[in-house]
Amino acid sequence: MQKRVIERPSYVITSVDNALRLVVLLRDVGAVRLSDAAAELGVANSTAHRLLAMLVYRGFAVQDEHRVYHPGPALGAGPARRGWTRDLTDRARPYLEALTAQTGETSNLVIRVGTQARFLYSAESATILRVGDRQGQVLDAHRTAGGRALLAELDDAVLTQLYLLPDGQQRRDDADPRLPADEFAAFSTSLRTIRDSGVGINLQLSENGVSAFGMAIHNHRGLTLGAITVAVPSTRYEQHARGPLIGQMRRCAHEIEIDVADLEP
Repeated sequence: MQKRVIERPSYVITSVDNALRLVVLLRDVGAVRLSDAAAELGVANSTAHRLLAMLVYRGFAVQDEHRVYHPGPALGAGPARRGWTRDLTDRARPYLEALTAQTGETSNLVIRVGTQARFLYSAESATILRVGDRQGQVLDAHRTAGGRALLAELDDAVLTQLYLLPDGQQRRDDADPRLPADEFAAFSTSLRTIRDSGVGINLQLSENGVSAFGMAIHNHRGLTLGAITVAVPSTRYEQHARGPLIGQMRRCAHEIEIDVADLEP
């Protein structure tokens, strides 16, 4: 049977076509810089940046510490090595479901990709007043409990690369996470506090009325794999901060670490 030739549509939606061309580029090349994407499409860097930002939002791309874009989960590839994030999710799922049953709150599995926190899995609470399913969401890492717990694991050189705005430079836009020197110093201090306690806290940083607790999880070599979080309505934050929740999370994180000891990111 002769295969029919697919012809170019009569009415081309340029923005859609450009976004799809970037998806194909990511699929075939695997790592794309902003300037390369702009050159491939023949558009300005600002246009390519907006298109790539939408691909990141929808899971078709992820951005690393060097501001290089890679295929995202929606393209069938994990943000690091293919397959390990699926294993991590599958192994962590029953422990998170048990944690949700124990605490009565929604628990999540989070990984960090550059300055973003990606929610791989949510075990949603059944209570009437609850934080909903976050699976698939991509948020600023510094605005999430899990993201903050993961950022606290980084050394100062990497944090500086990710978040310090060079002298004399202006932030590109509101989405630029980089901070001037004084704000970066305060941010670094807050992460050291998290490093000492082992608990990242989000007090309505990502969403009004929502707070969360986060803890990093590691493999047998001590390499950070991701984080678990428990998200709570802010009206119940003080109750959980003073109650057994932190201990319950520590036990859950320990059990997951035993199960994922052989995983390599």
